[in-house]
Amino acid sequence: MARLLDPALATAAPGGVLVVDFGAQYSQLIARRVRECRVFSALVPHDADPEEIRALHPAGLILSGGPSSVYEEGAPGLDPALLDLGIPVLGICYGMQAMAQALGGHVAHNGVGEFGKTAVTVRSREGLFRDLAVETAWMSHRDAVVRAPDGFAVTAEAPAAPVAAMEDARRRMYGVQFHPEVVHTPFGTDLLKGFLFDVCDCAPTWTPVQVIEDQVERIRAQVGDERAICALSGGVDSAVAALLVHRAIGDRLTCVFVDHGLMRLNEGEQVEQAFGRHFKVPLVHVRAADHFLAELAGVTEPEEKRKVIGREFIRTFEREAAGLGRERFLVQGTLYSDVIESGGKDAATIKSHHNVGGLPEDMNVELVEPLRQLFKDEVRLVGEELGLPERMVWRQPFPGPGLAIRIIGEVTRERLDILRRADFVLQEEIRRAGLYRDLWQSFAVLPAVRSVGVMGDSRTYAYPIVIRAVTSDDAMTADWARLPYDLLERIASRIINEVPGVNRVALDITSKPPGTIEWE
Repeated sequence: MARLLDPALATAAPGGVLVVDFGAQYSQLIARRVRECRVFSALVPHDADPEEIRALHPAGLILSGGPSSVYEEGAPGLDPALLDLGIPVLGICYGMQAMAQALGGHVAHNGVGEFGKTAVTVRSREGLFRDLAVETAWMSHRDAVVRAPDGFAVTAEAPAAPVAAMEDARRRMYGVQFHPEVVHTPFGTDLLKGFLFDVCDCAPTWTPVQVIEDQVERIRAQVGDERAICALSGGVDSAVAALLVHRAIGDRLTCVFVDHGLMRLNEGEQVEQAFGRHFKVPLVHVRAADHFLAELAGVTEPEEKRKVIGREFIRTFEREAAGLGRERFLVQGTLYSDVIESGGKDAATIKSHHNVGGLPEDMNVELVEPLRQLFKDEVRLVGEELGLPERMVWRQPFPGPGLAIRIIGEVTRERLDILRRADFVLQEEIRRAGLYRDLWQSFAVLPAVRSVGVMGDSRTYAYPIVIRAVTSDDAMTADWARLPYDLLERIASRIINEVPGVNRVALDITSKPPGTIEWE
């Protein structure tokens, strides 16, 4: 049975390029590369109904790679009807093999795989290889197309891939065995541009300005004359979503900022300054630090901390929402990565695990998700275009439970104060060194243990602070950041001298895996 597509694609996909996903690790990357060319792109499952795809009016299709062999039992298949839609098609790796097999070509395991940088020899420059400097490309395959389908010209070959590229210009069908979406294929972006602009005749209209204009129009159509509420966290996603909705419906949006007292130094004030004073967005600032601290008293287990904070967030938000009483719509900063991870299923009403912390179904509100088709980096660009302060736009990822899960042990007011001040020093020095945007995350951790030290002529018995800094592209894996020694020395010296209650600073040099980025 064909899988239903996200209804949001009906307005976003026309004129864009859809990536038919066969389970490749690079599928999201293909869509990102296309968007970097200013063309909208989104993933659709390989078993989507071809007629539903036709109804979206995409300018082109890209068939992704995948981990399977096209001839093994249970391998994801390519519906031949996709190739009969009259839409230009580019098959990549498994996608090319599936296309070749569906059209009568031959795919085989020839006993030799190709993984990594591989020499590629161009045999024809009449199509996608026109004007490209091609020497090597990134390969990752064991199977290969050994005979192209009738009507296809073989345009490139590689040592273990006699058909490294093929095309049928008349039917606007193209295939490459290598991966043009990865940076290790030097000419990959130019090849994709050739497909997008020369074959599909796409227009480079996917820009922050266009996204804002489109979303404002869609929000107005969805909300009409009704009112909306937004749970503002202080992070870039909810902030950008709120600004888009405010631009669309003005003061009929109310933002509720539940300040649980677990944020970093001055962040609550920054949210109020940006939204309540600068952008003039109606804002309810709920100062609930005392309540959250009371609920966390005696709690040391990490998952229990998360449950307590999530539960109390829901209750606090519910109380404020009930006091407003007239809001029919709830604004959420759902990203495209969230949609992909949940299988692309549409969500018209509140579910138990939505982004704002698990709001209950009986709130009887409809979701407004203006970021639903955007990746994180695109959200930041839209935020810049909307005038969101740089510190909010480029804020490093920050966990919903906040500093509570960076205190290893019970959360107390004293420990929060110590950790806030230590983290402030760390962030200030990282920014001064010009490294803030080079790091995926950098933060301080306070283990609830004490160690002996000497300060002046006196013995101390105080907390350690652990510095954690990592580099990553997507948080799935991460490497510890090699911060300069002189920077580490300044950070450690300042923390010990400026933060009472700390007498030791350590550096976490664990990568992910085996560790995680956060400690809890």
